[in-house]
Amino acid sequence: MSAPRGLLVGTAAALALAWAPYAVSTGTGLVAPLVQTVLFLALFAVTVRSRRLKIALVRRAQRWVINPFVRALFALGLNPLGLAILETRGRVSGKPRRTPVGNGRMGESVWIIAEHGMQANYVRNIQHDPRVRVRLRHGLRYQWFAGLATVLPDDDPLARQRRIIRWHPLRALNAMNVRVLGADLLTVHVQLLSGQHPGRGEQPMSTDPCSASSEDPRPGRMPDDVRPASVA
Repeated sequence: MSAPRGLLVGTAAALALAWAPYAVSTGTGLVAPLVQTVLFLALFAVTVRSRRLKIALVRRAQRWVINPFVRALFALGLNPLGLAILETRGRVSGKPRRTPVGNGRMGESVWIIAEHGMQANYVRNIQHDPRVRVRLRHGLRYQWFAGLATVLPDDDPLARQRRIIRWHPLRALNAMNVRVLGADLLTVHVQLLSGQHPGRGEQPMSTDPCSASSEDPRPGRMPDDVRPASVA
């Protein structure tokens, strides 16, 4: 039994954030920080005890509470959390699947730190079909960008995460949540396709296998211009 790398630091940051209002203002009640402390410590204990149980609990919370809330914000044109929407194709159903992820855009690359590693459904979908779309801000609006995704098991997700969040408070907040909720961090790289963004409104990507680009990389292949991050 051991804690995943980054979990201790993430939990400590979450606890500090939970107690900050109480430390600043003595008029702030104790109930909220105490409840959050119990929750964060319970998540830490569950992760150390059983990562499989941690993934099952977090996945249910994301499916029924967190993800619907984030998707509703995007539908209203709001994104106060510094997130993006990743659209993959279901490996079994072939239907579009949309998942809120951290917005790690750097130029024409989008870096995503998957909380549950190879156990994440969207990671499995990418391994089956690397063609994806990402909903990002384009000017004052959010639009869809086509891209090709690659899973990078040899990349250091914590070092990559530190590069992503530099000078971005919202990304730093999301990184903390990823560490607290995650059980096995994994780096995913999305190369945005030049000339194919923004996407076509709200229409999901085609489910016709014959529409695949001849330039699609083999699943799991690292693009030539992507190199693993060194430990900072």
